[in-house]
Amino acid sequence: MRAKASDVHTKDCVKVAVRVRPFNKRERDAGSRCIISLVSTSIGIHDPRDCHNRRSFCFDYAYWSHSGFTRDHTGLFVPEEPGGRYADQDSVFQDLGVGILENSLQGYNATLLAYGQTGSGKSYSMVGYGPNKGLVPKLCDRLFEAIRENQENRQCQVFFSMLEIYNEQVVDLLFRGSRTAGGLRVREELQRGFYVEGLRKIPCENALQVEQLMEQGTRTRTTAATQMNANSSRSHMLIILQLKQIFSKESITKQSNINLVDLAGSERQRSSGSEADRLKEGTAINLSLTTLGNVISALADVAVGKKVVHIPYRDSVLTKLLQSALGGNSRTVMIATLSPADICYEESLSTLRYAERAKRIQNRAVVNESPTERLVKELKAENARLMQKLSRMDQEGRRASDESKELRQLLTQNELQIRAIQTLWEQNLQEALKDWEQQYASITQERRMMQMYPYILNINEDAQLSGVVKLFIQEGEWGIGLCDSSPRSISIKGLGIQERHVVFRNEQRRVTLTPVMGSKVIVNGNTVYETIELQHLDRLILGSNCTYLFIGYPSERGGKDWSRYDYDYFQSELAAAEGIHLGESNTGSNQTDPSLLAVFYDYIKLMPMVAEANQMSQELSKVWMWSKAKFINRKFLMEELYQHFKAEQHENTRVEGLPAVVLPRDKDPFWDPVEPLLLGSAHLWLQSLAFRIPLEEQLEVLGSEGTEEAILQAQLVPCTSNGLPLGEDDILIDPSEILGRRLDFQLVLDQCCGVCWIREARNRGIQISFRVFDCSEPLYTPPLWHNINPLLDHRVQFTSLQTSQSLLDYLQSSAVVLELWGLQEGCTHMNSSLEAVRMTAEGVFIIDVSGPSQAAVSDSVELSCSVRALQQNLEELKSINESLRKENGSLREQLNTARIGGEGARGRSLRPSCDAEFARALKAFYHSMTSVRGQLQRLRRHRPSEESDLLGLRLFVDEQSRLLRDFSEQLEESVSALKQDVATIVRRKRERSSVWS
Repeated sequence: MRAKASDVHTKDCVKVAVRVRPFNKRERDAGSRCIISLVSTSIGIHDPRDCHNRRSFCFDYAYWSHSGFTRDHTGLFVPEEPGGRYADQDSVFQDLGVGILENSLQGYNATLLAYGQTGSGKSYSMVGYGPNKGLVPKLCDRLFEAIRENQENRQCQVFFSMLEIYNEQVVDLLFRGSRTAGGLRVREELQRGFYVEGLRKIPCENALQVEQLMEQGTRTRTTAATQMNANSSRSHMLIILQLKQIFSKESITKQSNINLVDLAGSERQRSSGSEADRLKEGTAINLSLTTLGNVISALADVAVGKKVVHIPYRDSVLTKLLQSALGGNSRTVMIATLSPADICYEESLSTLRYAERAKRIQNRAVVNESPTERLVKELKAENARLMQKLSRMDQEGRRASDESKELRQLLTQNELQIRAIQTLWEQNLQEALKDWEQQYASITQERRMMQMYPYILNINEDAQLSGVVKLFIQEGEWGIGLCDSSPRSISIKGLGIQERHVVFRNEQRRVTLTPVMGSKVIVNGNTVYETIELQHLDRLILGSNCTYLFIGYPSERGGKDWSRYDYDYFQSELAAAEGIHLGESNTGSNQTDPSLLAVFYDYIKLMPMVAEANQMSQELSKVWMWSKAKFINRKFLMEELYQHFKAEQHENTRVEGLPAVVLPRDKDPFWDPVEPLLLGSAHLWLQSLAFRIPLEEQLEVLGSEGTEEAILQAQLVPCTSNGLPLGEDDILIDPSEILGRRLDFQLVLDQCCGVCWIREARNRGIQISFRVFDCSEPLYTPPLWHNINPLLDHRVQFTSLQTSQSLLDYLQSSAVVLELWGLQEGCTHMNSSLEAVRMTAEGVFIIDVSGPSQAAVSDSVELSCSVRALQQNLEELKSINESLRKENGSLREQLNTARIGGEGARGRSLRPSCDAEFARALKAFYHSMTSVRGQLQRLRRHRPSEESDLLGLRLFVDEQSRLLRDFSEQLEESVSALKQDVATIVRRKRERSSVWS
């Protein structure tokens, strides 16, 4: 059952469709049960371990393609009965593809995302096989059909691009040259947003050209997958159709992008069993899907009114390129594909949860106007004004000829610019036509040779990539291997392929194969060491993972269909040759026990991976013993290491005398690296700190699939510089009061409760990471092990010496992201890197350190002026100190004169008393001046470091101010004490003089 198609293009929310595929051969042989039910647009999923556990989901579209279908004489899958519930390819296109096409013709960007586990039917829905065309080819057919129908009203231009994202690297699948190391770069512009630099955009005039380009891209993808020992299910494929419509009568141009995205397989990261290695494939392959899940979760929270601090578009290449499709300028549809088998319950439930969150996302789509066409429009308008002005000048005849000449030059320049812009499309089209001619000639040559010679064609685990590469064996002797310098050699690349691997001989319409010594060659499941004659439909395995099917001369082919010789057939044949057969069940029936089938298919899936790993181990001179779960995860790291090793080896062969490649232990998967795994995250909002109000929260730590991983108890405590909590009197009514002032607060992590990661296995541990404002590196709590409810008791204090507006804005609108990391045995815990972190002597982390902005420059100038003012004050204090010394000298001379030239006995009896008091006062003054003089020396020696940055200069000014304040206070106290003593002595002297007189 489906919703109305018109709903797709009347709202800007993301529309979500779910499609249930039929059982595949493995699931049928294993006796799998269907756990998916569908009623209207509601999907139900049953837990095979608990019949009472049923979950229901409702989506915009729901397609039942599991049963109720048959294949007609053309090979097309159609409903068994007219009006049946089976949803074929055309039904899916009418609901989803038509809406996307109408959106693009209206000038909106449109995006179609295919999501689901590997083998759930994503590629079948997107591309299709044989006569059962998928959404992409049907969309292209209808697009060019619409262009032809409306070519009188508008001129249309279509550009095609095709790229792949693997291991966070972008590959242009239409580029025929050698690949750029590290892939293409993703850049960002204000108007364009994120884009791929150097991505080819090829103009197309019909759907056939698009089909040929897709075939070329698939061929490039197949070759790359073989060379890199990679599986296409672990990469994302993006097809971009750029449509430009020029309406000449209305002088309007609409430009839209159609993004068709086939996402990588969404297998759950969590492995079953107690070991649960849970490594990521090179830590980067799953990064895109994990980040995509985080983006969808954040956007879903925004849609329901929650305040979200950050949407992590920039955390992966995929989410950068899909920013407009998710929450941006696009109308987006997601199709989630499901396997109905009970053995896929966890993956199917995860896909349904993922899709449920995606349907909440709201986009902001607008009609796009071409800036180039706007420029042309402006130039034409300017030309019209110039023509009017010239016409008036000719009529009036009063203007100078120089002005007329200048206007005509401007008119000519504008016309040339218009002509250059309008001919750009024709030039691009001519260049593309040359490529079409070359490609058409290549396709024609290939088809001609298929009717003349035998050949071998590739067989891939992904059926979409099988039969793409054809290697023709013409008359004579042909060597196959890595070396392609010989004129009679065929170059192939792959794991375990030697420089000259095998020799084919085509003589008298008989083809023989001879392995080169030391090379690995398997024919029909058996290892071959000597020359063997090949028969039509023989199966070849060269090296570890290069699988080919031999196609004989046309006279030998007959009507045999080679489609049954898929990848599983190769592996089953190889297992049978090694003595692994499927026996009958214990009941004596011909049907094989489903449990044995499950084990058998698990084995043949593992066998090629073991062969590849052993080949890499041999070339890397490594040997190790691993369990199955750990091996599958380690193999992904081995592939990454192997590619690095071969690249380094290739570089070293160019220069003699270079040493062999040596890898550190932390980069060696054989060293058994066990990495911390990100379990989930929680957000602690900081708004209360802007008002200096303490906060205590219990936070849910949610994983990427929306599951609750733990409960975290956390606090935010405003405090003094000494770490003492602030009271109620310190609460602010207006947050702007803290601008320019010091702000201290503590982040307290008390306890983490109900940690699912440790509940699964008690030998595990956790750590929590967080990053506040402009801290460049995350901070980590100490690792805690074996406890489901670990007591963290972790307290960190942060300070801002002068609170800036940016920090205040951050506090009022943002949150600290607390990330929960899982540790396991052999895992090295994470430590906080304090090299780039500013800290006070008391161990307080300093935040709000401005970067090299204009504000920082002005602050630096202001601080420099403050330093100069302090130095001037210091010089003034030096002069005051010098005048005080002179005054002290004159006082000492007066005292000596008074002692020598006394008057009478009354004076002689008074002088000793006054002299003694003066002496004591001066002694106290000199004693206090000693400490003042020491403080003055410290001020003279205190200078800022030549390497001091803005923060260092600010700390120097604070310290200089404190020293100057202490010096001023001591000097003032000393002078004041001296003045008081002298005043007291003078007063007493006067009192005594009046008494005696």
